[in-house]
Amino acid sequence: MNLKKSGHVIYDLLLFIGMSIVYFTEAIVLTLIPRRYRAKSIQNEIALVTGGASGIGKLITIKLAKLGAHVVVWDIDKNGLVEIAEEIREAGGKCYTYCCDITDKEEVYRTAKAVQIEVGNVSLLVNNAGYVHGKTFLELPDREIERTFQVNILSHYWITKSFLKDMMKNNHGHIVTIASVAGLLGTYNCTDYSATKFAAVGYHESLFTELKVHGYDGINMTLVCPYLINTGMFHGVKPRLMPMLEPEYVAEEIVAGILTNEISVVLPNSIKYLLPLKWLLPSKMCWALMYHIVKGPQAMMMFQGRKSNETSNNGDYSTKYYKNIYARVKTVRG
Repeated sequence: MNLKKSGHVIYDLLLFIGMSIVYFTEAIVLTLIPRRYRAKSIQNEIALVTGGASGIGKLITIKLAKLGAHVVVWDIDKNGLVEIAEEIREAGGKCYTYCCDITDKEEVYRTAKAVQIEVGNVSLLVNNAGYVHGKTFLELPDREIERTFQVNILSHYWITKSFLKDMMKNNHGHIVTIASVAGLLGTYNCTDYSATKFAAVGYHESLFTELKVHGYDGINMTLVCPYLINTGMFHGVKPRLMPMLEPEYVAEEIVAGILTNEISVVLPNSIKYLLPLKWLLPSKMCWALMYHIVKGPQAMMMFQGRKSNETSNNGDYSTKYYKNIYARVKTVRG
């Protein structure tokens, strides 16, 4: 029995060494090859971008359209939808817009069905829409916590479910999850936001594993974790170690990751080398580095978040306030 176990251990060790050599070699070779020579074509692919009427989503949508994709934009900003459609069509691209509140599961399913009938099967899905209230834990209204979860993670389930079956039938597609570095490291004033981004990372990695185990190698998945982006979503935050990322750079890197079938895109790339310190360093030292060196003690504390007119501890608002919040949900990313 011991010999059998020893045999398994040796086999697993050799397999690990062999795979490490293969994949490290592959990574080095691909790094040396310019991305333009590794990029796939998305000509005539039907690409859906949630929250594509403003912010990072809008930039991604425009870039995908320029590459020949037929873009479908979901948003609740009706004026933004009109603007993005006009801009893309004037440039000679194809754009279809739908006003959809992705926090409403039934509305998501209805709108997805409309897209399938009116446009076709979505083969490139970018779950981009995001939301944050930005208050300390006890200051977070209950309804805002629920909304952050509805937009940032629960909607991913309803949207992906709507289009994944067709991708599986054809063993062809690409799913992109826009998460955040805040989904890898807990962030001050963001117990709602960070929690949903951690959930998005777990959801994405688990779905990736399921598809690979069941042989759907033609469906690619890209997880995107950007640092703070200068879109206004985290107004007042002044990072100490590095400046906020510019939206154009982030959108360009996301699209490049899609075209080269990157499994994960961490922006800036240097952060991925700092992340292991979270587990390697003593916990207190790691915390000190994150909040006294990386961001500075006042950095995230300057993030005041959205104003709330909540009248009680259970998350009740005036109707006017809720409508204002609903109208202001933007698709900026961070």
